[in-house]
Amino acid sequence: MRLEFCTDPARFLQAAAPLLAADPVLGSVIASVTERTAREVARGEDSWDEVGAPFERWWVAVRDEAGEVVSAAMRTAPFTPYPTFSVAMADEAAAALAAALHERGEFLGGANGALPGSRTLAEETARLWGGAVVVDKHTRLWEAISVEVPSAPEGRLRQATEADAELVLAWFRAFHSEADEQAGREPDPDAGEHNSLDSVLVSIREGIEWLWECPDGEVVHLTGAGLPAFGVSRIGPVFTPKEHRGRGIASHVVGELTRRGLAAGHRVCLFTDQANPTSNKIYADLGYRPVYDMAEHLVTAAGEV
Repeated sequence: MRLEFCTDPARFLQAAAPLLAADPVLGSVIASVTERTAREVARGEDSWDEVGAPFERWWVAVRDEAGEVVSAAMRTAPFTPYPTFSVAMADEAAAALAAALHERGEFLGGANGALPGSRTLAEETARLWGGAVVVDKHTRLWEAISVEVPSAPEGRLRQATEADAELVLAWFRAFHSEADEQAGREPDPDAGEHNSLDSVLVSIREGIEWLWECPDGEVVHLTGAGLPAFGVSRIGPVFTPKEHRGRGIASHVVGELTRRGLAAGHRVCLFTDQANPTSNKIYADLGYRPVYDMAEHLVTAAGEV
């Protein structure tokens, strides 16, 4: 077993392509984030320069004795504690990754992704640094097997434009805060990928943010639908301000975007917080089925509270 670290997204994609293609739903986070980063770098841009993380962004491919890539992880999250995200990873590989990061003095404050590997990575990191692990969130990955699109409320679905950027950013932040509150966690509006105006503008320009607009022009809902990576599009976030809930907007929009994705020949997936029974039921009713349980772990070093 060998760890192959990489700071070039295109190079990593070339190495990990067979693994990501073998289970593109499980690999959708790594694949979509890495492809988006590769597109950004190819344009001569790099939003990571503005993150201010105390380490260089990286990806790692885990190779077996025959040289085949059997697992992968990345540390590209632009928010503290800059957690990793990993696909299914053997305990041996997770422990080796924790040891490699410890050896180079890079403290890993969070480990997200498929179980049990992400948990092993977090626990081994805590052991090496004399700290502790808490599970911050239990997540579930769902795939649309089919879809039943509910009736549309009054209004229309449209792509967000650059003129909507401030609103989209505010709703991203509200989405993360409310998710934390519902699960009994301390609200953290910055705990998400698109936590800056520049990152929101990138997603809007790629055409992946969708809004529901009422007949009077008021915008009342946001849903993201990512560009396909290895044939899989991921839905999210899904946010409706409280005063506009209960009208079936979210169910219709997610259903319609899912229908469009399936009609285009893509597989479609999304994540839920297992602590939110409402969203889990909504997506199950639309035709989604759970495929993987994951978790987000926080790691503290010795002496941290």
